[in-house]
Amino acid sequence: MTFIKTTEQDSNYNNLENMSVKEIINSINKEDHSVPLAVQQALPQIEALISQIVNKLNIGGRLFYMGAGTSGRLGILDASECPPTFGVSPDLVIGIIAGGDIAIRKAVENAEDSTTQGWKDLEAYHITKQDVVIGIAASGTTPYVISALEKCNDNNIVTGCITCNHNSPLSLTAKFPIEVIVGPEFLTGSSRMKAGTAQKLVLNMITTTVMIQLGKVKGNKMVDMQLSNDKLVNRAVNMIMTELNISEPEASHLLSKYKNVRESITHGRK
Repeated sequence: MTFIKTTEQDSNYNNLENMSVKEIINSINKEDHSVPLAVQQALPQIEALISQIVNKLNIGGRLFYMGAGTSGRLGILDASECPPTFGVSPDLVIGIIAGGDIAIRKAVENAEDSTTQGWKDLEAYHITKQDVVIGIAASGTTPYVISALEKCNDNNIVTGCITCNHNSPLSLTAKFPIEVIVGPEFLTGSSRMKAGTAQKLVLNMITTTVMIQLGKVKGNKMVDMQLSNDKLVNRAVNMIMTELNISEPEASHLLSKYKNVRESITHGRK
């Protein structure tokens, strides 16, 4: 199989420095329109990986994201949103980035080139075959990620990936690859653009669908969300009012007593 790194190919745009602001943003927007269509083509792959994740999390497993640079940061972002949105433990979905936490804000030189550190980072979490590890890399060539997934395969741990090139080394390593082929970037090689957008869309799908399947959503409401600010408290009160057809003071009282939308609705029906 031939591997062509389309994310690094030259785009149809030249002399960007001579473009007006209007021309630049219209061109970027035009390119961005192709991303959801590319994600749509990958839906069967996304479904297959999600099914594996649900199965493993239902028996006590965890979901790990691994990446470097933009891809690593996107994984950490998605993982960090799960506890406040779905009320789950921060140990259920875990994001790992090459170079460690400092790499979230600053590039760490050569961190993504290690062929041993990725597995060491997973071992620090006492990884087991109940878990699922998803490697995220737009190019599909990041040694840190590929080597970690190879070790996971050796240890019968379910592996998936999100990449934007077809037949990449990462795709061929992961047991459940997701390939979202977005093509060359407006700014050649800047995979934080279309590729990053595609990865974010897929990550949204994965955790949202998984959490719905795990029972963390009722109707279309985040009934297990953490009440970490006034906005979310007000949202919770409105959910309870609507669900139970009661007044705002009654809903506020229930929420104050049970500290959770789901519990408030359950006890309010009794």
